[in-house]
Amino acid sequence: MDAIQRLLSSVALPKMVRIRQSFDDTRMTDVAGGVRKALHDCPAYHSIKPGAKLALTVGSRGIASLDVIVRAIVDALKERGAEPFIVPAMGSHGGATAEGQLELVNELGITEESAGCPIRSSMEVVQVGRLTDGFPVYMDKYAYEADGVVVYNRIKPHNAFRHRHESGIMKMLAIGLGKHHGAESTHSMGFGHMGRLIEEVGAALLATGKVVLGVGSIENAYDKVKEIVACGPNDFAMTDREGLKRASANMPRLLFDKMDLLICDAIGKEYSGGGMDGNIIGRYSTPFISGGPDITRVVALSLSPKSHGNATGMGLADVIPDSMVKDIDLFKVYTNCITSGATPSARIPMHLATEELAIKAGLKTGYEADTAQALVMRIPNTLHLGEAFISEAMLPIAMETKGVTILGDLKPMSFDAGGKLIDKY
Repeated sequence: MDAIQRLLSSVALPKMVRIRQSFDDTRMTDVAGGVRKALHDCPAYHSIKPGAKLALTVGSRGIASLDVIVRAIVDALKERGAEPFIVPAMGSHGGATAEGQLELVNELGITEESAGCPIRSSMEVVQVGRLTDGFPVYMDKYAYEADGVVVYNRIKPHNAFRHRHESGIMKMLAIGLGKHHGAESTHSMGFGHMGRLIEEVGAALLATGKVVLGVGSIENAYDKVKEIVACGPNDFAMTDREGLKRASANMPRLLFDKMDLLICDAIGKEYSGGGMDGNIIGRYSTPFISGGPDITRVVALSLSPKSHGNATGMGLADVIPDSMVKDIDLFKVYTNCITSGATPSARIPMHLATEELAIKAGLKTGYEADTAQALVMRIPNTLHLGEAFISEAMLPIAMETKGVTILGDLKPMSFDAGGKLIDKY
């Protein structure tokens, strides 16, 4: 037994019980139909000319029903006689290469066959203007050469700043469509200026007359589509702002205000652009956002396979196991975090040989008294919060908390011979 194991051998892990957190479950049962209705109700859609070659943006991970939404938009554009094609619009993701971005789009379930149209991936951009302070404005070359651009994105709160425009169709326009050049330049002034730049760069791109339509999806707390909105260029900013208000109200959350330890089974870009959503855990990679629960220690156990090594957000955790370190691709992490400027997200936390030791270290350093009485919560990731585990000491709080249902009996945490947590949700 080495020194670390000796230090942690006496740490008593609390018994845990499975719970359900309940949120508003209103959802769209026919997503493709919702897309068609939103577009047919939008005057700008009816202005699309037959034969128009239109670039459709596809970018973010973790979007509910993305393949259905993209296909429905493509089909609706074809109904107008247009000739749509997809451009990957994801800033610096995919290693900031055309091949990497095409691969990511395919892994999101978007292929030429599934979408019913070509995909044209390039990192080339055209500078289409400058802001009054000289700040450059870029657009994907394929999109610029098209007859028009249709911008699609999910609308949701960002995890690194607060503004009336955060993650949505304006951000997709200003950053995603600007590729690596646009992402790098927009992030260059830091997250303190991000909201303003999204608004001003987005307005400059709208002023080019290239953008003909915007489509946004808003999700409920269970990662399901609740609403589809569509707008013309004149209503772009307002649609994004109003959609963000509704998306913020729909966000899931931890229904407990204080914890000694939070165990997050997985981090990854499909759960949050920041790997772990600071809006959920109350930890952030920038000083331009605050709020959330008071959590003393966070232990992250794994990196999702869909992240392909991009462990951005690991720096928000205090402890991780060695098994997670082996999955990290530092090139992808550093490309992402240098571009965004959120370097705290790239820090590698203390890492120990097994998940069991990582959890014990988080508990020992987060609760100095009888660790069996610590307030501990375990979640699958920061996107899916419907089911979780809580410790015995949290039971009295849970019984008084609206929206929490106890689903089972208290049981000790169980690990396999390699120290891997095996309790299932």
